[in-house]
Amino acid sequence: MTTPNMNYANLKDSYLFFNIGQKVRRYLEQNPDKRVLRLGIGDITRPLCDVVIKALHEAVDDQASFDRFHGYMPEVGAPFLREAIRNHYADRGIELKVDEVFVSSGASDELGDILDLFDRSNSALVIEPAYPAYVDANVIAGREIIHLASSKENGFLPHPTDDAKADIIYICSPNNPTGAVFSRSQLKEWVDFANKHGSVILFDAAYEAFIEDDSLPRSVFEIEGAKTCAIEICSLSKTAGFTGTRLGYTVIPKALVRNGMSFNDMWVRNRTTKTNGVSYILQKGGAAVFTPEGQQQIKENISVYKNNAKLIMNALDEIGLWFCGGKNSPYIWLECPKGMGSWEFFDYLLNEIQVVGTPGQGFGECGEGYFRFSTFGSPEDTKEAARRLCELLR
Repeated sequence: MTTPNMNYANLKDSYLFFNIGQKVRRYLEQNPDKRVLRLGIGDITRPLCDVVIKALHEAVDDQASFDRFHGYMPEVGAPFLREAIRNHYADRGIELKVDEVFVSSGASDELGDILDLFDRSNSALVIEPAYPAYVDANVIAGREIIHLASSKENGFLPHPTDDAKADIIYICSPNNPTGAVFSRSQLKEWVDFANKHGSVILFDAAYEAFIEDDSLPRSVFEIEGAKTCAIEICSLSKTAGFTGTRLGYTVIPKALVRNGMSFNDMWVRNRTTKTNGVSYILQKGGAAVFTPEGQQQIKENISVYKNNAKLIMNALDEIGLWFCGGKNSPYIWLECPKGMGSWEFFDYLLNEIQVVGTPGQGFGECGEGYFRFSTFGSPEDTKEAARRLCELLR
């Protein structure tokens, strides 16, 4: 008899955002006249920028031409896109080789697939509150998970300690859900810690484009020593509106070696075995993001979300609630008022003012008593949500 992967039985009953969706659906069934404002799931609302749309159309036309048609793409990514990404890093003072850059179908896919590089005996450290998929992917793999709690007291940016020793270390900066960003010195501590213990950092840089403070690192590879201990996973979803188009990239330095095995070589072998690459059309659109015009246009879209963040932060300041994030991140992490639990606060906002956020408990037990707002809504909805919050909680 076939034996299934019994680790699935160790997963929580349902995914955080599925639970939220079910609660909102039931509420709307009972209150069809109400207008719900969604500041929960981090999906974007701005369309793809003009230069990307133009490139996508050109790529579609290429596929209709015998002279310009593209079939299978290189599994690790088209040379033109890998070079564009390499040059993007170079513009920020980070020297990479083109073959250290890999094109992916998005950061979420890559965060799961990348675990193929690690033996199941390896332990994984998750700094919580954390994106739930970090934990779930390792539960499915049957891997030991070490939960490192962060808190308001350390700004949700913990330092490495001997209790935090693990083979795989997840770091997300800017963080989802807290919006906290590691400084250079704080990130250097983790890089030094990983090199000392032979660990590998999986650095989730999905929100790096939201950092406006030049003193903060947007890539782990701005930190000396990172090339011997880190893999960086990036996304065009929030940066350039590719949530529905699915495109990202991963950087694996050739200097990252353990037990005589090159992680770069291993990933080449993995990709050429398990994928046929990302479509030409999407990669052509992605390359447009890294042109001067593309960079300007995505900054204009990001500025809309940044303004949304200001609306929410101003409301929270007026109410007098503690929060972090927002300035260098599309997420705002706040302390629930009056000692409320995070799901209690969720129900309170939904029922009283029809505003939806994300309960902090869904990101780990130390998220209890906290709440996340996303700034990816429309300006109109965000302004109205901020008004309702002030009216309810002032």
